[in-house]
Amino acid sequence: MDATAIAGRTSPLAMLRRIAQGSARAATLERCELCNIPLAERHRHLLDASQRRIACACDPCALRFQNVVDGRFQLIPRDARPLPGFRLDDAQWDSLALPIDLVFFFQNRSTGKVTAMYPSPAGATESLLPLSTWQALVEENPVLATLQPDVEALLVNRVRQARQYYVAPIDLCYELVGLMRMHWRGLSGGEAVWKEIDAFFGRLEAGHG
Repeated sequence: MDATAIAGRTSPLAMLRRIAQGSARAATLERCELCNIPLAERHRHLLDASQRRIACACDPCALRFQNVVDGRFQLIPRDARPLPGFRLDDAQWDSLALPIDLVFFFQNRSTGKVTAMYPSPAGATESLLPLSTWQALVEENPVLATLQPDVEALLVNRVRQARQYYVAPIDLCYELVGLMRMHWRGLSGGEAVWKEIDAFFGRLEAGHG
């Protein structure tokens, strides 16, 4: 699942901007992609499995897919859940050899494998490295075995001294991708992008994800 697939009918940058900014003006222009009624600023999302993209939906339409597993649309969970007792030591993290200390992992039904994606100035980037430590992580953290394929992810923030872990809806993970893509400046990103990322995780910690 890449940024182009998530964007669907709009350009990747346009979709990421809409998700990341969450402006009231953008929301008034959005309509349910199933019944076409206007949407509130905070609304549900569906994963369109046939096109690998995120679709906006009103609550009545979204809830029709609440228990659907193998259909075209899957309801994306609404909120992130912190994992305060999550176990991931530095050696396990280093074995992933990721270029950034932000990543999300999800079960990809189309490949039958766990996919690792990390935000970058170019958008969501898939790690091509083998995830040999994943099964060990599941054994130490049984909550990972309960992730809903495609629509829920393990979101990891180990930037600087942070050690934050969440079960997060996939659209929220792509919101983080959008923040980095829009605010990154120069080689190191600049102060603005890290302030945005800190604020993003601050909202998750406060239960506003």
